Amino acid sequence: IERPTPSPSLTTLLGWADDARRLGIRANADTGVDADTAIDNGAEGIGLCRTEHMFLGDRLPFVRAVILSHDFDAEEAALAALAEAQREDFRELLRAVGDRPVTVRLLDAPMHEFLPSDPMELEDEHQRSMLAHLHEENPMLGVRGVRLALMHEGLYPAQVEGLFNAWVDVVSSEGIRPELEVMIPLVSIPDELVMTLRLIRRVNQEVSSRTGMIIPFKIGTMVETPRAALLADRLAQWAEFLSFGTNDLTQLTYGFSRDDVERRMLGTYLEKGLMTASPFAELDGDGVAALMEFAVAKAREVRPDIKLGICGEHGGDPSSIAIC
Repeated sequence: IERPTPSPSLTTLLGWADDARRLGIRANADTGVDADTAIDNGAEGIGLCRTEHMFLGDRLPFVRAVILSHDFDAEEAALAALAEAQREDFRELLRAVGDRPVTVRLLDAPMHEFLPSDPMELEDEHQRSMLAHLHEENPMLGVRGVRLALMHEGLYPAQVEGLFNAWVDVVSSEGIRPELEVMIPLVSIPDELVMTLRLIRRVNQEVSSRTGMIIPFKIGTMVETPRAALLADRLAQWAEFLSFGTNDLTQLTYGFSRDDVERRMLGTYLEKGLMTASPFAELDGDGVAALMEFAVAKAREVRPDIKLGICGEHGGDPSSIAIC
């Protein structure tokens, strides 16, 4: 297999575009290898590191142990192990990022992705009863994102402890200074952001005191519920950046379950002329984009220099980019 390389003409054309463009372009990357590839291909940083993807395969037991822990000591031990695993993974990512910005989204995945489908995989009767208790009828609208983190208050602090320690590691050993941006997912109540920010700042101060290094970071949130868009001015009192998670925002604005609608209904709607394209492929200019426009205006009233981004498949669609 031979890796394709851009032609000199394309490189020239993209150079002209760089002189004129106002958009910044980052990549999604969850590992150091992915980040290396993205930066080799011109990414200006990492716009979305989805930490739930770090817990696939061998890492899955770390987060599962937190969710299924049955007492304080068990949860503390599980969180310590999770923080150390995150430190290792973040170290590789930050080395690849170098002095560029990297946006780390804290854990955001439906509960069922972390839990076993077979009760026999569990260690004891307590965990089996927990599995039944944690079952959700609609996991995409259940205890995920910041909601899970506020039910397990040590979860996001453990993640950022790993992140901040990894930053200290690479700054000390590599002489680079990645620009950390920590993003809180699925916020729909401004106080969810405030409470989480306090937890993160406390960890930041603890790591700084222990290492003697000030660890700068920015805090931001995803706008992926209509309520978050409508309250963007209140979010912007605390958030230094907003990123529109347009996949979830589209689902929640339409009331569509993406998997079900695309599989069963979308073809019929396109044939009947009710839609001209899938709203998951091309941004809905009338509804979803109107919420985004409202959110941008409200956020800028409070914080005129707020950084705004889009992290979803729409970010790679030309018509959606034009709307943005």
